[in-house]
Amino acid sequence: MFLLYSILLTLAVLAMLPAFAWDALRHGKYVAGLRERAGAIKDFQAGGRPVIWLHCVSVGEAQAARPLARALAARFPTHALVVSTTTLTGQRVAREAFRDLAASVFYFPFDWAWSVRRALDRVRPRVVLLMETEIWFRFLRECHARGVAVAVVNGRLSEKSFRRYKLIGGFTRRVVRLLSLAVMQTEDDAARVRALGLAPTRVAVSGNVKFDADDDTTSRAATDGLRARFALDGRRPLVLAASTHAPEERIIVEAFRQLLTRAAADNGALPRLLVAPRHPERFAEVAALLDSSDLAWARRSAAPSASDARADAILLDTVGELRAAYPLAEVVFVGGSVAATGGHNVLEPAAASRAIVTGAHTFNFTEIMRRLRARDAVVQLPALDEDNAIAELARTFRELLRDGERRRQLGANALAVLNENRGATARTVELLTPLLRRSEVRDQRSCAGD
Repeated sequence: MFLLYSILLTLAVLAMLPAFAWDALRHGKYVAGLRERAGAIKDFQAGGRPVIWLHCVSVGEAQAARPLARALAARFPTHALVVSTTTLTGQRVAREAFRDLAASVFYFPFDWAWSVRRALDRVRPRVVLLMETEIWFRFLRECHARGVAVAVVNGRLSEKSFRRYKLIGGFTRRVVRLLSLAVMQTEDDAARVRALGLAPTRVAVSGNVKFDADDDTTSRAATDGLRARFALDGRRPLVLAASTHAPEERIIVEAFRQLLTRAAADNGALPRLLVAPRHPERFAEVAALLDSSDLAWARRSAAPSASDARADAILLDTVGELRAAYPLAEVVFVGGSVAATGGHNVLEPAAASRAIVTGAHTFNFTEIMRRLRARDAVVQLPALDEDNAIAELARTFRELLRDGERRRQLGANALAVLNENRGATARTVELLTPLLRRSEVRDQRSCAGD
């Protein structure tokens, strides 16, 4: 079965070669780090300590894993931490987020036997932690063969993913049983993992580590930099559109134009817009959209200009600064939610006590959204076509900008939900402790044998 899996994986890669070639010419998103993806991980200094390998697929997982990495470093100073990512943007964020914590940050290997073995030979981990159920079949098998413990942390398994895994139920059971531990976000997630075949004694529930979002001086310094350059001093209220996907930028820009026109007619404070597309390869596309609008706009990546302070719209075309922008906004729209991609992390604007607006499609954050809605801590729009989404967003932004008390209450409620649900990181570390202690003992025995 693993041979068939490898053949199918190879055929899938071959079928995508034209797309990879086109990407290499345009963005380099999928071809970045090819040597590391082939298992050629650069040497790093572990100082003779057992290695914890933490894998984060992309930006969201890398940001969420930061408190966990800090807690692990504090609890297990005798271990070295390394971090891998799958995506280019995740790599950029991880290099910044873990620069003082990780001995190395690199790309996760392709899931072929030769590339996985090569990476494991280089890294030599004692324990591997996979953020949010990033399961690669060959990787798990090779870790198991070497006696490397693998745990899922902050695990999430949607009903849709569960049904896909069930289609290959026998194979999935064989692979899932290779996990040493699955620390899941909710009891529903835990039940699905158990149904896939993992023994109940290896499944636990921790809550969501994203509730433990930490504060750091880097973000505060970046906030001050954005405020100073673009004169985001509150005199013109800022609407922030975060982690947007197509066609959300077009919808947001049109809604903002209506908002701006209405504010001018009412002689009110003229709002400003900051747009942060989710994927860097779309920065140029969104820049072209802003160019075609009648808005005066500025680009974060451009050289500073006196006109930056007067821009109606700002394109945040950088990686890693979105978090720093939240405290500057009056209203935050979290994208991937009008577009049916499942939404993005609403807890970062909650940590900044901002008024949060989302679209209907937030199935990647079902439990978080349930808790926010229950406490009147978010404004969630119904499912709408593009034209109606424009009108509804314009109306929602206008009402929130007019009602300061409503904005403050939404923000306070969101922060309260965040604070009430903290603690998943500490619970996760406690659950991982037996695995990590065993790795210490194993390392001591290995040294004694040497």
